[in-house]
Amino acid sequence: MSGRTDIKGSKSTGPGRRASPALTKPVKPDAYLAAVVGADDLPRPEVVRKLWNYIKAEGLQDDQNRRMINADDKLRPLFDGKTQVSMFEMTKLVSKHLT
Repeated sequence: MSGRTDIKGSKSTGPGRRASPALTKPVKPDAYLAAVVGADDLPRPEVVRKLWNYIKAEGLQDDQNRRMINADDKLRPLFDGKTQVSMFEMTKLVSKHLT
């Protein structure tokens, strides 16, 4: 026997991990974001989920580089007027439109 023990119940691993209360707190989208995800207060993960549903439904992911999102008329105000942003930059830009 090696003498190693398994640490169960650790906060960093396992099924006992809980979501941060900050993520479950509803946020209010501004008018630009509401045009895409709706005007209801939603938790941040739900906002991102609805945003991705919109992007996929409209075919706005770049065909060559799937990490890039092409802006349409609804997304351009969210993306600070840019025509294309990375998926990582998108979450940063969209967070400015939540209160």
